Amino acid sequence: MTAVTETPAWIAEITMAELEKNPYPFYERLRREAPVAFVPALGLHIASTRAACQEIGSQSDIWDGVISPAGGRTFGHPNVLNANGPEHDELRGMVDPALQPSEVDRYVDKLVRPIAKRYVEAFENDGHADLVAQFCEPVSVRALGDLMGLQSVSSDKLREWFHKLNVSFTNAAVDENGEFANPDGFIPGDEARAEIRAVLDPLLDKWTVEPDDSALSHWLHDGMPEGQTRDREKIYPTVFVFLLGAMQEPGHAMASTIAGLWSRPEQFERVVDDPKLIRRAITESLRWTSPIWSAVARVNKVDTTVAGTFLPAGSVVMLSYGSANHDGNAYDAPSDYDLDRAPVPHMAFGAGKHGCAGTYFASEVCRIGLEELFETIPNLERDETKGIDFWGWGFRGPVELHANWEV
Repeated sequence: MTAVTETPAWIAEITMAELEKNPYPFYERLRREAPVAFVPALGLHIASTRAACQEIGSQSDIWDGVISPAGGRTFGHPNVLNANGPEHDELRGMVDPALQPSEVDRYVDKLVRPIAKRYVEAFENDGHADLVAQFCEPVSVRALGDLMGLQSVSSDKLREWFHKLNVSFTNAAVDENGEFANPDGFIPGDEARAEIRAVLDPLLDKWTVEPDDSALSHWLHDGMPEGQTRDREKIYPTVFVFLLGAMQEPGHAMASTIAGLWSRPEQFERVVDDPKLIRRAITESLRWTSPIWSAVARVNKVDTTVAGTFLPAGSVVMLSYGSANHDGNAYDAPSDYDLDRAPVPHMAFGAGKHGCAGTYFASEVCRIGLEELFETIPNLERDETKGIDFWGWGFRGPVELHANWEV
C-alpha cells in the first residue's frame, strides 16, 4: 500500500465508529475536496465521486479486483471479489449461471413468494412488527439459503452467520503501522466460518456423489471434467462472500425502500396502491442507501492518476458506491428519497467485470417481498415513537424498522 504524506487533519482523524454511524458528512467533504484520498484509519485510498468510481471500476486493463485487508481476513483467498484473469473467470462461471436474469425469472417467484407469505402471515394479526428482524432479513436469508441448498439451516442461523461475518468484514481500522487495531473483532467471523464449514462439509460430500439442482451442487460440478468436482477450498471463500453480501443485500434494500417511502408518505401511498411502482421505489432506495456501501476495492497494475491524485502501481482504492450515489454532480438533492427522480443510473451494484453477480436476483427478491408485504398489510404505518437508525460503512441499512397497523 502507498503511504501519503501531509494527510489533512480532517481525514487523518476520522474513525471507523464515525463512518459506521454516519459516513455521509465525511464523504461529502471528500467528494468536494479530495475525490481520491488516502484514509489512515483504513490504510488505503477511497474513491468517493461517481466519476472516480466509474473510471476505476471500468478500466480492467489498469485495475484488478482486490479486497480490503479486513475482507481478506474474513473471506479468505481467492474469492469472487479479489480473483482476476482466468481465476476470476472460473469463479464467475461458477456463480453466474443461476443468477442470469432469464434463469432467475424461471425460479424466483416460486422460490421467494411462499417465503414472503409465510413470514408476513406470522405477524399480520399482531398489529405491529420490527420489519427488519421479522420480515426483510428473514425473507432475504431464506431465499438465498434455499437457492444455495441450505434448507436444513434455520433462518435465524443464517442471519446470525451474516451478522457475524459483517462484524468481521467491517473490522477495518488499522493502527499507524498498518496492523489491525482490533484483532479480536475477527472472532465472530471466525466462529461463523467454523460453523458454516461444519454444516456444509457433509452437504458437499453428498452433492459430490449425488448432485442436485442447488446452487452449491452446481458450484461443485459445473465446468469440471467428467468425474471431477471443484476443490471445496476454492469454493469456500466465495461461499463466505455470498453468506454475507448476498444474504444482507435484498433484505437491507427492502428495509431501505420502506424507510425511504416513509420519508415521503404520499409516495408510500402511491406505491401501496400501485404495485407496478415497486421496482422504481427499489431503484431509488438502492441509490439513496446502497446496501453495499463501501465494500469493493481495486489495485492498480501501473502508475496512474485519478481525479488529480497520482497513484503509484500497487495502490489499493476502495470504491465507495454509497458516496458515488450521493454525488451532487449526478443527482439533484441526493440526500432526499424521491420516487419521481429522473432515472440516472446508480452504482449500487458496482461496475465492470467485478460488478455484483446477484444484481437481478437481489432486486427480484426485494420486489416480491414488498409486493407480499404491501398486499397483506396495505395500512402499514411507521411507528412514530421509534426512530430509524441506519448503521454501516461497508454494508449499510436500517437496524430496526418498527411499524404499526390496525388489525
